Amino acid sequence: MSEFTATVGGLRRTDHGRLREYLGVQNHVGLWQEAARAVLIFAYGLLLLRLSGRRTFAHWSALDIVISVIAGSALGRAMTGSAPLPGTMAAAAVLVGLHVALSHLAARNRIASRILEGEAVTLADRGQIDHRTRKSYMISKNDLEAALRQEGVDGERGLENVKAVKLETSGKISVIKREPCKPDLT
Repeated sequence: MSEFTATVGGLRRTDHGRLREYLGVQNHVGLWQEAARAVLIFAYGLLLLRLSGRRTFAHWSALDIVISVIAGSALGRAMTGSAPLPGTMAAAAVLVGLHVALSHLAARNRIASRILEGEAVTLADRGQIDHRTRKSYMISKNDLEAALRQEGVDGERGLENVKAVKLETSGKISVIKREPCKPDLT
């Protein structure tokens, strides 16, 4: 076989040369090669997101954030040429697969969910703010009041209309109102 028809990893040698020309090699990436890698990694990242499902960016639990940061960091290094492109793309696919598997496990098993995602924390119950818990979870009074205002509750004065305030695993503050809410006449 001549050098031009030999295959390596399913690609002809001439194909390897073209890939190197378009995408560069690790630690030797020019401006246009980095731009080509950016397009490739953008498309690949979008494909991985579509395959991983809607949960990846909808919920933002600790698991979602860790996987997203690690995969994004790895793909960013491949884009600039400081990490090998094929190996990094494979590693990102493994991370997304791991994310999907752990997400399915958390959805089906309460203990796994508690370990992987945590649990909501009560910041206020029956109109009373638990300031010790609020402070231990580093929620400022301003953040709590902003969450109350977003739900139409006028700060601590309006807490009589609130059944509970929860710090969700995503970091969002949820306000659970009493039914029916009393109108604020002031």
